[in-house]
Amino acid sequence: MTFLFDLLSRHRCPRSQSRPNRVMTRGTQALLFMLATAHGAALAAPSSTAPSGSHPMIVAQAQPETPVSPGQTFEEEIVPQRYAANPNVDAFINDMVARYDFDSKALHALFNQAVYSKTAVKLVLPAPTPALKDWQAYQARFIEPVRIDAGVKFWQQNEAVLQQASEQFGVPPEVIVGIIGVETLYGRYMGNFRVLDALTTLAFDYPDTSNRTQRMALFRKNLEDFLVWTRSAGIEPTTVLGSYTGAIGIPQFLPSSIIEYALDYEGNHRIDLRNSPADAIGSVANYLKQHGWESGRPVVWHIRTDAGSIGIAQAAAHGQAEPRWALQQLLRAGMLLDERGVDTASEAGTPVTVVELPTPGQPTQYMLGLRNFYVLTRYNRSFFYALAVYQLGERVKAQMQALSATPPRPAISAAPSALQ
Repeated sequence: MTFLFDLLSRHRCPRSQSRPNRVMTRGTQALLFMLATAHGAALAAPSSTAPSGSHPMIVAQAQPETPVSPGQTFEEEIVPQRYAANPNVDAFINDMVARYDFDSKALHALFNQAVYSKTAVKLVLPAPTPALKDWQAYQARFIEPVRIDAGVKFWQQNEAVLQQASEQFGVPPEVIVGIIGVETLYGRYMGNFRVLDALTTLAFDYPDTSNRTQRMALFRKNLEDFLVWTRSAGIEPTTVLGSYTGAIGIPQFLPSSIIEYALDYEGNHRIDLRNSPADAIGSVANYLKQHGWESGRPVVWHIRTDAGSIGIAQAAAHGQAEPRWALQQLLRAGMLLDERGVDTASEAGTPVTVVELPTPGQPTQYMLGLRNFYVLTRYNRSFFYALAVYQLGERVKAQMQALSATPPRPAISAAPSALQ
């Protein structure tokens, strides 16, 4: 559910250093002064409920991780016995024994089976040359017919569970469907790395990057939670498969997120995110609710595309997901909404953030993100990810509504028998 990898720049399309299509209008100039003086008083967004260093899916949850083509496989490169008699691993084992009463011999035997994954190390490395952010390319990857059709099928097959989760947690079915569709195409691509190998490799042999220390700590925490979870669930750790970052199942939860947010929504007294759509649906809904999802509230508002509104959006965009501007601040500066039915008077104090959607060679698109947009970025901190989830869900919902509005074809009567 996001976070994990600000560093997975190849998938998350890191913010470009250049900001194309800037137009300094009078409205922009005026807003620059207003924002400089008002920013300190702007409404601060509520803090994330995600525990520090845990996910989800950003924290503990891996996102769609990298631009790996469906069905693409890798020839795994491994180094066996790397973690046998390893002093760092031995210290980790001693800590697990002291804090969780694990059996030392059993853990040593387990890590003797863990292998170093060169493939996982290669895949977490940032691209040598960061690519320009390209919203239209990203959007086309996820908002496309195959994923929409698969979403409709998933919704139809799990309609009762989606409705139950929506009523219990206040999260619309289309948002749950959108996340699962973007993450794994409804369970088609969940990863075939041994989670023990991936987490061990990244916890003790993370590549030499600027954030190596923080990432190793994150993966060490998830390795710890992985061992606690598999022991409590009676699962053999070497049998669990997932992504190259250790994300597991249909919703791609890291172990820390499984412990904190995953639910037995099927009611069979076990949590199975890989094989149970019900558990995946309930867990995603619970995750979003715990991170502050506001039932019945919008995710984004569209703004007009006039030069004044775009100029104000350019000046107010700060690249952070937390809603920091009161809507009235932007409206007073001259921004116009392109939304029917929004009572701007009652919404004057609503915190918003400017969502910037650049595409090389094209005018940058902008919209306003509300609290629920921010919650989606707790699953994955990319603006592109959050908006793709929202738009995919909306397209699937529209298709569901179109199907329900289509009258059934009349039954074709058999032709009378010639013998009658």
